[in-house]
Amino acid sequence: MNERVQEAVGFIDATLQNEGTWYRAKDVESRVGGALGSYGSSVGAVRGTVRDAGRKFKDLGHDEVTSLATLLWGRPGPGRRPIYERRLAAIVLLQSRAALLRHSDLTRLEGFIRSADTDELVDPLIADVVVPLLQGLGESDRPRADVVISRWHQDPDDALRHAARLIASQGTDLQRISGNRGRGRG
Repeated sequence: MNERVQEAVGFIDATLQNEGTWYRAKDVESRVGGALGSYGSSVGAVRGTVRDAGRKFKDLGHDEVTSLATLLWGRPGPGRRPIYERRLAAIVLLQSRAALLRHSDLTRLEGFIRSADTDELVDPLIADVVVPLLQGLGESDRPRADVVISRWHQDPDDALRHAARLIASQGTDLQRISGNRGRGRG
């Protein structure tokens, strides 16, 4: 794993822990049903931490950004639960670097959706990462992404079907998203 990515994960994790409060952590954990742990960091702290990490670790390319997001999404250590704020930080990171994402990243995002454990993470992942990714696709990548999103509609996983419905509920289908870049979501 890239040393800069490891440093960035450490920076983000330590900052989120320092920004947390026990009462907010307790609230988050009860809200998401105990599947995820929480540091109790505010959404503003998560956004600020990702912004600061972007300044500290400049010029991260596609592979570094997606590796960093994957590490943040995962467990912070063996035997530990995934952490809500780390996952939210992964979403904020991907949102801020959506222009780097490719159609092939839909597979990684599908894994995130399947393992999110709460709509509180699925909804912004779709609205702030997947839809902008789809909007940025070129003509050659559109059919590949269309196959993936169509499959999500039929998947037995509730979270993926929910994600596909969210994409459709924005009044956009993949053809319109990909074909009308720059003209709004209409």
